[in-house]
Amino acid sequence: MDRRDFVRLVSVLAVGCVLPHCSRSAELKKEVRRMLENEDREGFYIRFYKAFESVDPARWTFKVGGLCEHPRTFTLSALHDLQRETQASRMKCVESWSSKAKWGGFRPKTLFDMVELKKEAKFLYLRAADDYYEYIAIDDLLKPRVLFVYEMNDVPLPDIHGGPLRLIIPSKYGYKSIKTIVKAEFVEHDGTGYWEMFGYSKDGTIQPGWDYALDLKAYKELVRKGEPDY
Repeated sequence: MDRRDFVRLVSVLAVGCVLPHCSRSAELKKEVRRMLENEDREGFYIRFYKAFESVDPARWTFKVGGLCEHPRTFTLSALHDLQRETQASRMKCVESWSSKAKWGGFRPKTLFDMVELKKEAKFLYLRAADDYYEYIAIDDLLKPRVLFVYEMNDVPLPDIHGGPLRLIIPSKYGYKSIKTIVKAEFVEHDGTGYWEMFGYSKDGTIQPGWDYALDLKAYKELVRKGEPDY
């Protein structure tokens, strides 16, 4: 065997060793992708309607269309350019627990003014990265305490709590505050949201009763409808 044949043989053997390793590395990388699942974490539970892969904020987009004059697709950085608002409010789950946080984002009206709603637009259909969906009346979205959120407690909204973008409606149960939003479509007629197909209230307004505030580690009584005052 001359030198040229020897080099050729070594090259073939090297490729044979490297390719399986590369293939296995790719498989391992695929296996360790982050999955978002329900978890009872201290201070703030994590809830999704099904497990799904987390979203890369750098590649994520928010598509807005339907009955509006200027349909548009937003990146996260473009949403950061909108007028920023913050508020401390409680997110109450229909499971009878709640937790409070400081939220940062923009008011729905800011978005509506940018895309210019047509007069026929009465409801907003929202869809999430995990295929969860909701219908919410435009009038409800224009109420003072409603916020599209991309920050939680002064840091980017974590994926486990609905990042890059979620909705917060403090007067309604958490299933109306859709998480990991990817699409918004203005429509004329109301529809049935995911959980409402299983008997949940279509309106979703919080009702009087008892609640366990995770952040306070205490039971609280709700004496009236709407946003909790604790």
